Amino acid sequence: MKIHRDLENLPAFRNAVITIGTFDGVHMGHRQIINKLKAEANAVQGETVIITFHPHPRKVIVSTILGVRLINTLEEKMEILEQLGIDHVVIVPFTEAFANQPAEEYIKNFLIDKFHPHTIIIGYDHRFGKERKGDYLLLEEKAPVYKYVLKEIPKHVLDEISISSTKIREALLEGKIDIADKLLGYEFFFSGMVVHGDKLGRKLGFPTANLKVTDEEKITPGNGIYAVYAQPEGYNDRLKGMMSIGFRPTVDGKKRVIEVNIFDFDKEIYDEMLKVYVKKYLRAEIKFNNLDELIKQIRLDKIESGKVL
Repeated sequence: MKIHRDLENLPAFRNAVITIGTFDGVHMGHRQIINKLKAEANAVQGETVIITFHPHPRKVIVSTILGVRLINTLEEKMEILEQLGIDHVVIVPFTEAFANQPAEEYIKNFLIDKFHPHTIIIGYDHRFGKERKGDYLLLEEKAPVYKYVLKEIPKHVLDEISISSTKIREALLEGKIDIADKLLGYEFFFSGMVVHGDKLGRKLGFPTANLKVTDEEKITPGNGIYAVYAQPEGYNDRLKGMMSIGFRPTVDGKKRVIEVNIFDFDKEIYDEMLKVYVKKYLRAEIKFNNLDELIKQIRLDKIESGKVL
């Protein structure tokens, strides 16, 4: 898969079959669009092209993400789309100027001049251009002018995508990892940089990697203890472990932290990225009377994680 960020130097796509969207989560609902994209491209010996935006359009248009956490970072989304066999992804820098171009100019100067599409696959409710005046009907009107085929993504598919995205976010925040994974069609994962903590885990006999998730919009699971696989930067294999997310009530923690204990691992990985595959929610955070009780429970958590993994 080729990733393009420079709109002024796009290649000459071969019979481009394009679709446009944020594709957050690239979940099972999105797969219906992707499968249609690939089928249409195969039928005309063309290339699949997904046009997506960064930052998220809502962040630019209304100056906030409205409290919605994104299921994927941009890098994660690229990783998944590549696994699905997409030929090209074009990442469009989303700015106020881009959002405010007149709808007909968007079609002519952006879609046609940049992509020369053979086929455009788009939702019936897709809006574009200044004041969001561009829509499916305008694209339909211009199809014979610019000689492209227009295919509609039906309402029930778009509704399913929206519902699934909401359910995935809710499931993650509630620790219902199995539900999230089923809707995603893959294991939920996230990455963070390993930073220095207070070394309490080491003192307790369970050294942890303290993670800083660098993308503030990326959703992370709700507070609790989880069985996980961890993959340090540069490692091909996933390692067994357990993760704590929360405020560490036994030691009166003041801020939310993410800590991963990797089993049978003693390498120093500070300032490196650690990818975490979340497998199962084990229990809620508990405030213990003393550290001995906490250590006893952590030992039980490790046993339970071992069973899960």
